[in-house]
Amino acid sequence: MVISVPQPVFVDVDTGVDDAMALVYLFGSPDLELVGIASTAGNVPVQQVCQNNLGLLELCRIEEVPVSKGAEQPVSSPLRTAEDTHGPQGLGYATLPRTNRELTPYDAAQAWIKAAHAHPGELIAVATGPLTNLALAMREEPALPTLMRRLVIMGGAFEYRGNTTPVAEWNISVDPEAAQEVFSSWPAAWGSDRPRYLPIVLGLNLTEHIAMTPALLGRLAAEADSPTLPMSERDERGTRSSATNPLIRVLEDAMRFYFEFHFDQNEGYLAHLHDPLAAAVALDPGIVATRPATVDVELTGTLTRGMTIADWPGRWGREPNALIGIDVDPEAFFDRFIERVGGFARTLA
Repeated sequence: MVISVPQPVFVDVDTGVDDAMALVYLFGSPDLELVGIASTAGNVPVQQVCQNNLGLLELCRIEEVPVSKGAEQPVSSPLRTAEDTHGPQGLGYATLPRTNRELTPYDAAQAWIKAAHAHPGELIAVATGPLTNLALAMREEPALPTLMRRLVIMGGAFEYRGNTTPVAEWNISVDPEAAQEVFSSWPAAWGSDRPRYLPIVLGLNLTEHIAMTPALLGRLAAEADSPTLPMSERDERGTRSSATNPLIRVLEDAMRFYFEFHFDQNEGYLAHLHDPLAAAVALDPGIVATRPATVDVELTGTLTRGMTIADWPGRWGREPNALIGIDVDPEAFFDRFIERVGGFARTLA
């Protein structure tokens, strides 16, 4: 009989709505051990991100997962946040329980390093916010990439429009210097040798295929044995969930705000689950098709700052530093997401 050992997973998030969905997906995944959560300023200020992460752990009754506070600002530019997209506290209309849980005495950059040294060659890492903490960690420990087994980054847009500027994706545009630092230093981590692995980068060209809808959210509630009234763009703004399950209620209240935002952007009454896809790929890279390329970030362009560029034909003459996601099966993803999160929610009823 084969005994499966849980995989150590470390996440760096700027918890917002879709980061919260990613965390819940990980909470409901029995094939991992969540060894740390780094909080990054992005969707909301880092202090609020910390509170969201601690509150989600309290809601989901998850014990002994350290949460660390990251830098309050990007490495060299002012912070921009996205309360218009995610709500004043980052989770739409949702309210999390109060908690006495505390942050670690060390910061998020140290948390990256500690997790990697504690699980050398085994750690799977997921970054779903700006790459500020990771860049700072790599400054302190340049060998950090060699200590990880896998890294999945949600960020960028490859031959695709941006969602922050016409060409830039949110996570990269908040701290483009940090992103450029991470991408440019990756192959050098192994000296002159070819890297043993490349980070998997999931841009908007891929993640915008993962569209949550009211029908899918209804399936999730049913899987959790907590059916609720279906949502619609005709509902009064801010209508609260009728779910009896505490997790489904929080997710529906968060997602309603996200649906309303996307609807106001003329994208339909739906929401793109960028970050849960990154969480799923971290555990099973085979659910997406990828293509190697050298990725760089534009820092100085008047109109193109934060744009991610992939040198598909290799004209720069540089080693590939990323595996870029190019194809995914949304139906297969949502089947997995609903099964895991719905099943986990049942345990909290």
